[in-house]
Amino acid sequence: QVELVESGGGLVQDGGSLRLSCAASVSSFMMNTFGWYRQTPGKQRELVATINPDGYTKYADSVKGRFAISRGDTDNTVYLQMNNLKPDDTAVYYCNAVLVYGSYWGQGTQVTVSS
Repeated sequence: QVELVESGGGLVQDGGSLRLSCAASVSSFMMNTFGWYRQTPGKQRELVATINPDGYTKYADSVKGRFAISRGDTDNTVYLQMNNLKPDDTAVYYCNAVLVYGSYWGQGTQVTVSS
C-alpha cells in the first residue's frame, strides 16, 4: 500500500520560509519520481517541482530560485524548501509519487502567506 503524508505547512509572512516534508511509504524509494503540486480554490492543480530517480529537478517558472526540492535517501522523505514566500504562493500543497503501477497523491498541506 502506498502512503504519502505531507507536513510542514502553516501561516508565514511575506518573505518568510517554510519546509514541507512528504513521508513516502513506497518500495524502491530512489527509483521513483516525486513531485510537489499546489492548488487554490477554483483553479487546476499546478506543478511546483519534481525530482526524478537520477536527481534531476524541474521547477515552475514562478518558483525558480526560491524553492528547492530534495529527497532524504535514508528516510524515504521528499522535501520542498520554500524561501522568499509571496502571497501568490498561498495554496494547498500536494505530494505526488509516480510509480511503475500508478500515480499517487498525499492529502495535502495548507500554506498561507500573509502580506
